[in-house]
Amino acid sequence: MQKITKETYLKWYEDMLFWRKFEDKLAAVYIQQKVRGFLHLYNGQEAVLAGALHAMDLTKDKMITAYRNHVQPIGMGVDPRRVMAELYGKATGTSQGLGGSMHIFSKEHRFYGGHGIVGGQIPLGAGIAFGDKYHGSDAVTLCCFGDGAARQGSLHETFNLAMLWKLPVVFVCENNGYAMGTSVERTANHGEIWKLGKGYEMPCGPVDGMNPIKVAEAFDEAIQRARRGEGPTFLELKTYRYRGHSMSDAQHYRTKDEVEEYKKIDPITQVKDIILEKKYASEDAIKVIDKRVKDLVSECEKFAEESPFPDKNVMYDVVYEQEDYPFIQHKL
Repeated sequence: MQKITKETYLKWYEDMLFWRKFEDKLAAVYIQQKVRGFLHLYNGQEAVLAGALHAMDLTKDKMITAYRNHVQPIGMGVDPRRVMAELYGKATGTSQGLGGSMHIFSKEHRFYGGHGIVGGQIPLGAGIAFGDKYHGSDAVTLCCFGDGAARQGSLHETFNLAMLWKLPVVFVCENNGYAMGTSVERTANHGEIWKLGKGYEMPCGPVDGMNPIKVAEAFDEAIQRARRGEGPTFLELKTYRYRGHSMSDAQHYRTKDEVEEYKKIDPITQVKDIILEKKYASEDAIKVIDKRVKDLVSECEKFAEESPFPDKNVMYDVVYEQEDYPFIQHKL
């Protein structure tokens, strides 16, 4: 893993702040009905992505995740303007506006979604890793899911085969405390999700998901293990989301005091405090970063607003290969 330096902290601060403000902007335009459907925001969980990206080799490693998936592709190199446009349903989006919030995708940057089916990405992540092993690549796949998806049967089938075939995959449970609105304690007889790996003799453990340093160290160990051909690891990243499961979540299952308590260990604040304490940057320099982030978010919004909607025929072009498919009625 690259050394964690002054530049690392400054990059973490700017990246995490941008991801936070990007999601805040999406929340605002969702209320204005410029973004439709479901919208699941990442606020509070930024340290997981920041630490993971630091440990990954972005020239070859891959990532697949669930539907809380707007900022991960940005971190992997996707133009944030195109991500914003996708959420607007615009032709300039990552999937020409046809995927929307839950289906951001970029083969170019090795980000494989964005999946709306709970746990559906878990076997797919192992499949991507299988492909790399089959073709002799030393790339590693990060397969991310929430605590709710850990209850899906597909996880156990995948864990079994991943260990049997020693696949180069890191399974990542981003445990933000609530599967939609149900706490972990109410869904299983155990509260430590990482222990599921023990049943398959898979290396596993808990990680402080609010601290990017701890996250980076844990991911580095797991990624290097996979790259050496020693198989998968299962990490439970204990994190927290400051917003609801989705924008339609009234959050009756938790108190405002609980949310405020977790905000005391906000990953962005933690990194900013280290920057100031170690004099990596002054308050004025921080303000410059803040302004740069604000301007980029505005640029993304402007790009999405001004982009055209896709032509209706595009919907047929990406579904039906056969041009004269007999069951299409062209009465639009």
